[in-house]
Amino acid sequence: MQVNETIWSDVEQQIAKDAFEKAYQRETNALITQVREYASGITELDQVWRLHDFLSARRHDIDGKYDYDYSALLFLFARLVKEEWLKLEDLSGLDQSKLAKITALARM
Repeated sequence: MQVNETIWSDVEQQIAKDAFEKAYQRETNALITQVREYASGITELDQVWRLHDFLSARRHDIDGKYDYDYSALLFLFARLVKEEWLKLEDLSGLDQSKLAKITALARM
């Protein structure tokens, strides 16, 4: 079975959706914490513009990354595991072949 032909059971779809949301919350909460810490030390206008540029780049990255498309979900989960926004335990209950693919892709 090709990765883009992966079939998701109803249970796996719920596990995937929950894991997706969990990773998104972890990453966005980390971003909010980072912005708060940086913003509290802003003393010059140039720092405001740097914050703006940083936020623009992060928004582009996050908006592009968190696309809930079943045909690319294994790749996304592998990326999120590699970036440590998701743990393999968060995907517990998925078919072993899916977990093996995610684990292998995350090592690349």
